[in-house]
Amino acid sequence: MQITRYEPGPRMSRIVEHNGTVYFCHVADDPSRDLQDQVRQVLRRIEASLAMVGSDKSRILTAQIFLSDIRDFAAMSEVRDAWVDTANPPVRATFEARLGRPELKVEIFVTAAK
Repeated sequence: MQITRYEPGPRMSRIVEHNGTVYFCHVADDPSRDLQDQVRQVLRRIEASLAMVGSDKSRILTAQIFLSDIRDFAAMSEVRDAWVDTANPPVRATFEARLGRPELKVEIFVTAAK
């Protein structure tokens, strides 16, 4: 079984593909923005990663969403729910977590079919 690593670096790969399934995680490019803008940034990055491997948001299997403050759940859901493919909604779990940098408000880990 082949494993393909896209843009591997010393700490992590941008995307890992195994048996037609892709795995990746994103945070906002500009974490100085408010939560909803950070969510929009992450969703744009997710779409770009999916396009890089020849997939799209209709093929997302699971999304694990990490919020620095669970009280932001409704605001995050408002943006995410407007973006998700309602004909093909993935499994979703949302957690409160300390993220890698204090200014980050959201991080999303995606598993998708290629």
